[in-house]
Amino acid sequence: MSTADPAALTFRTAVEADVDELVVLVESAYRGDASRAGWTTEADYLDGQRTDAQGVRQIIDGSDGILVVVEREGGIVACCHLEHRGDHAYFGMFAVRPGLQGAGLGKEILAEAENRARETWGAKEMRMTVVNVREELIAYYVRRGYRRTGELSPFPYGDERFGVPLRDDLAFELLVKSL
Repeated sequence: MSTADPAALTFRTAVEADVDELVVLVESAYRGDASRAGWTTEADYLDGQRTDAQGVRQIIDGSDGILVVVEREGGIVACCHLEHRGDHAYFGMFAVRPGLQGAGLGKEILAEAENRARETWGAKEMRMTVVNVREELIAYYVRRGYRRTGELSPFPYGDERFGVPLRDDLAFELLVKSL
């Protein structure tokens, strides 16, 4: 009898061949009606794109980080970006297929990302920015040990690479966790 769990997650570094599928995954988790199947949707306050092939390709080709692809049973189910920034790592572009959200995958992926940042780069903390109006998402990270810093950076209004804002009070809040 095999002890391998067929539903287990596997992690690997993204490659060029993943770009199109990763763009679809990230868009499905954050934008448009499809994103409403999950709880990470930004469709109520951001329209337009969340990323594009060029943005994903830049992360894959970058020298200071990795785009982690998460697979289960041979298919891509999630991704996240880890970037080495001196004594800390930045966590971003975290996307889980909307129909799979709420089943514990995010917690497992976040733990793997934190371990990789600590073991690969010796990172002392993980940092991320979250759109300030995403109270449910911020609470999710707080439950996983991240603390709100209250430090806000402006939302890039007018730069449609990050979406088309549907309200005028958006900013990014910095969240930090000691590793």
